[in-house]
Amino acid sequence: MQPGILPVTPPDAPIIATLAETIWRRHYVDIISAAQIDYMLQQRYRPELIGQQLSNPDIWWRKLTLNGAIIGFSCCMRTRNPGELKIDKLYIHHDHHRKGYGALLVADAIRILRENQLRSLILTVNKNNRSAISAYRHYGFAITGDSIVDIGNGFVMNDYLMTLEKLNRAAD
Repeated sequence: MQPGILPVTPPDAPIIATLAETIWRRHYVDIISAAQIDYMLQQRYRPELIGQQLSNPDIWWRKLTLNGAIIGFSCCMRTRNPGELKIDKLYIHHDHHRKGYGALLVADAIRILRENQLRSLILTVNKNNRSAISAYRHYGFAITGDSIVDIGNGFVMNDYLMTLEKLNRAAD
């Protein structure tokens, strides 16, 4: 079966939260502390928080499905900068890596950008997340700065800011 990208619905929120926990506990174990993983999952992936964000017209949650199962997700949002869209979350279950699914979610973000007459696409990625940095470079993103953010509870996100270059070519 072909993968599909659909809007996340309220009944999907607990599934997305569980998937995020599975992905984060495997992927980030050598990148950030277990305590920071716990904190960030609680801060970003509570089903009720996802549910609230679904009604915000400036936030787009998407689910990547395969054979009826949710295997990945993304969340894009307008930033405070006019014309800018941020891929805030983009995750695919480790059993489905390196199959082109990330590219589908990036292409979906570009479609959202264009439908909303926005001009630039950005994301942030942990500086030690080498596999994601490599994938984003493959999709046409370039490192354009640093993003160091105190997220509370003694934790800091030490990320690269990446911007999609040559936007017109990226979705063709």
